[in-house]
Amino acid sequence: MSTKSNTLSKIALKEKTFCVLKWIAIAISVGFIVGSISAFFLTSLSWVTNYRDLHPVIMLGLPLAGLIIGLLYHYYGGASSKGNNLLLKEYYQSEQTIPLRMAPLVLFSTLLTHLFGGSAGREGTAVQIGGAIADQYSRIFKLTHDDRKILIIIGISAGFASVFGTPWAGALFGLEVITGGKSRLKALIPSIMTAFIANYACSFWNVSHTHYHIREIIPAINLQYLLYTVIAGIIFGLVAYLFTAFGDIFSYIFRKIQYPPLRPFIGGIVLIFLIWQLGTTQYIGLGIPTILASFESQLNSYDFIIKLLLTTFTLSAGFKGGEVTPLFFIGATLGNVLFGIIPLPMGLLAAMGFIAVFAGATNTPLACILMGVELFGFEASIYFAIACFVAYFFSGAKGIYTTQIITGPKHHFYLHIKKRQNDIYERLRNL
Repeated sequence: MSTKSNTLSKIALKEKTFCVLKWIAIAISVGFIVGSISAFFLTSLSWVTNYRDLHPVIMLGLPLAGLIIGLLYHYYGGASSKGNNLLLKEYYQSEQTIPLRMAPLVLFSTLLTHLFGGSAGREGTAVQIGGAIADQYSRIFKLTHDDRKILIIIGISAGFASVFGTPWAGALFGLEVITGGKSRLKALIPSIMTAFIANYACSFWNVSHTHYHIREIIPAINLQYLLYTVIAGIIFGLVAYLFTAFGDIFSYIFRKIQYPPLRPFIGGIVLIFLIWQLGTTQYIGLGIPTILASFESQLNSYDFIIKLLLTTFTLSAGFKGGEVTPLFFIGATLGNVLFGIIPLPMGLLAAMGFIAVFAGATNTPLACILMGVELFGFEASIYFAIACFVAYFFSGAKGIYTTQIITGPKHHFYLHIKKRQNDIYERLRNL
């Protein structure tokens, strides 16, 4: 009996050892591959941005670039056209392996979008590359559905961490953007490992990330500053809601165009006209110079709304990139505007907006708090936490990812609001 028990124990030990080694190997390889591709992506993105700034006439080719992107996704993209939503959908309802072609398609299309002057980000590209590459391991190792969910999470974490240089926020973003019990818990250690390896891999290729600073002294929190932070958080949350709402509106309008490749073509023509009317290229691309300026000098009060409209229009038309860096732009410039209303340091308000609008739009307040600490330091962490959670609750019942399932207090809060609205409508009908 004891011999049989010892044999079973040894078998169990071997299985556990193999499982641990398997996930270490996956974390290292996924992290290094995704981090290296992110390094190439960031370097290429910097090159196309510089080229566009030196040759602004190239923006006249935006409709043609849109047509190329539209044709590629219509005839070759398949499920890849769903973007980040495909990653979330496959996590919730495992149907098929995420197509590997998603990675080169979104990489090429994003570079094309930025080269010709679209207003977009980079997070969506990195996350899709990470998810597509990580999910291929489900074929190599013949993993279970639960293990495949872990792969999707660590792919998202690797892409996010490497493109922004924030491994802790990247690890938590992959876990928080997706809801679903045991798989998230099991993914915690692999997600952290993969995020840090991906970030290291990106740095290994001597690719640096943008550094942001709050130059003023962070005031100690008190009741008055707490109230100001809550007010700012409410405003950040409402603007995050506007971002989602305008994305839905523009998407609805573009769906009226029956032939999908024509959507970015027509969208490109409209964008050229709008940029010409604005008389500035400040709002196209990532907008990093404006984000940096928002921490130091007073900007135009309308910067955030123009970026919001141009970005939601660009992405709804079918151009590729991401929403996060534009959300940073919108939040930082909005915080800069609030400096004239709310008596808190300009840099602090810009930093709060930077992460809080993002938190509201993606429903990831914890990851955004960590991002704030990684980018700006621990001193303002209380302000970050309050702003992010308040923005999260005031950003509406959904976010920018349409297939994201919202659970927890926010879900119950808006469920209660909706029930109350239905009760009121029912009473009005019975009058």
